[in-house]
Amino acid sequence: MNATMFYTTITSPIGELLLASDGESVTGIYMQDQKHGAGQTRDWKRDDTALTEPRTQLQAYFAGELRDFELPLAARGTPFQQGVWRALRDIPYGETISYGELARRIGQPAAARAVGLANGRNPIAIVVPCHRVIGANGSLTGYGGGLARKSWLLAHEPRGRLI
Repeated sequence: MNATMFYTTITSPIGELLLASDGESVTGIYMQDQKHGAGQTRDWKRDDTALTEPRTQLQAYFAGELRDFELPLAARGTPFQQGVWRALRDIPYGETISYGELARRIGQPAAARAVGLANGRNPIAIVVPCHRVIGANGSLTGYGGGLARKSWLLAHEPRGRLI
């Protein structure tokens, strides 16, 4: 049996975002036409008040007034995915790293491809900054929300360096 999920939408510079919550934590932030989207079911209930704080923090981020999110998160994924998503939260605002570096940071230096796949399945876009992971040569590669959005998000944050 599925628990009720709550959602709302927010207009942003990269299009409408769907915010999801289990009533206590953010479980998803999805972009329109995202490769691995929300998968809403009839158990989802629209509740614009349940997600006031995530909405406020996202608006502050897009306004250039917030760099670090402070939200309870509850992304659902495998233990490996969870490890990748935790490591993503350690990438500072305005910096980028390669998939290989991210694999090294989680203690699995040969797993760059698997890290890329886990990165692509990140259900909490922007707050868990998968957009900060780029190709080893500095190129923008893969992004569930599309490369134009990834480019916008990276340009929105001060230019960082490849680590």
